[in-house]
Amino acid sequence: MTPEEKAILKRFLPANSLDLVSDSIKKENINLRITASRSTRLGDFRPPKQSGDPFRISLNHDLNPYQFLITFVHELAHLKVFQQYKNKVQAHGIEWKYWFQLLMKPYLELGVFPADLQHELVRYLSNPKAASGTDLKLTRCLQHYDTKQRTKPTVEEIAIGTVFKIPNGRTFRKGERLRKRYKCQCLDSKRWYLFNPIAEVFVVNQ
Repeated sequence: MTPEEKAILKRFLPANSLDLVSDSIKKENINLRITASRSTRLGDFRPPKQSGDPFRISLNHDLNPYQFLITFVHELAHLKVFQQYKNKVQAHGIEWKYWFQLLMKPYLELGVFPADLQHELVRYLSNPKAASGTDLKLTRCLQHYDTKQRTKPTVEEIAIGTVFKIPNGRTFRKGERLRKRYKCQCLDSKRWYLFNPIAEVFVVNQ
């Protein structure tokens, strides 16, 4: 990476993590793109279009530094799995879990994360899920380090019976909580869906 590229990347990462991340980018020949916010994903991995092309990883620009790093390592684990198995294994199967745990280890040993976040991250990494946002304890802990001000309410903050929209335009009515998620009915199809309590939504005034 050029000094200019490292200076830009440094703005998005926690202290002490820049050298490890930049070394991975150089070693694995990664084209890292920092993109506009996407409601459906925090980042993604794309294999080369043809032999010799770089691997591609994109990350949303508005992630807090710790979430940015975790998402980078998440996508880097996909890269390592692709190098070994191409598309012959499940996207978030045992192979991906192995690489995610292994690639996170140096950051944990460096003390990159605050104590509370390190505790939740170690617990999560014992059996990581496809999306870290599905782990409520880790997500709530990560939110403590957000720098952007939240402008929309979450599902758990609105009253039962409230009508709300999600980014794709579909409209729902909030129902009862079932264990960890809320049961909400789509007003167009009348089908029921389960929502993460901390999903941000647009309340519809009736």
